[in-house]
Amino acid sequence: MSDNKRCPFFLFFIIFHLLAAQSFAANSTNISYEIEPFIRVYKNGTVERLTGTDTVLPSLNPKSKVLSKDIIIEPSVNISARLYLPSSAAGRSRKLPLLVYIHGGAFFTSSPFTSIYHSYLNSVVAEANAISVSVNYRLAPEHPLPAAYEDSWLVLQWVFSHSKDGGGGTEAWLQNNVDFDRVYVSGDSAGGNIAHNVVVRAGLEETGGVRIRGLFLNCPHFWGKE
Repeated sequence: MSDNKRCPFFLFFIIFHLLAAQSFAANSTNISYEIEPFIRVYKNGTVERLTGTDTVLPSLNPKSKVLSKDIIIEPSVNISARLYLPSSAAGRSRKLPLLVYIHGGAFFTSSPFTSIYHSYLNSVVAEANAISVSVNYRLAPEHPLPAAYEDSWLVLQWVFSHSKDGGGGTEAWLQNNVDFDRVYVSGDSAGGNIAHNVVVRAGLEETGGVRIRGLFLNCPHFWGKE
């Protein structure tokens, strides 16, 4: 076959595959559904989060003098938390109350590492003179409910393990500084829902002698900036 006769077939082959690639790309980016202002889910399974995606590193806050750090609690499912320690903890003979905080975001977005939650917990810990554990649970839709509830309960059990009767938790910030007779749980939006759920569960299951003194539900719309 001559080059002139092969050329139209070759061009057809190239055009066909270009059109097929464009069609595949279009289908892969078509929106399956979106829940504004939280997420957009595409037909190819990609999840685009529209808010709560910024992150800040743990640090010693120069204003509040609160020290924070991140800890992995269950590596197999990547459950973690951000811990906060006020400067007043140093050299104290009396231990401090503990606040377990569960972030909001409609179960779809945010984490303890976003700037709004990091700033909020820095302020609360400094003002309340308390230790805090800010829970990082898995998000929907990749991890449908009840994953968020189970993850948050797992973190609460980890907290319980540091009490006198709890089972040998090894996190020094909790062991050395927390009064497990003064534990509080709080959350906003979806986190408030989760907080209520885990506190009810704590009333039915073993807590290692930990006393949950209160449940506080917040509204992030009224938070001030640090």
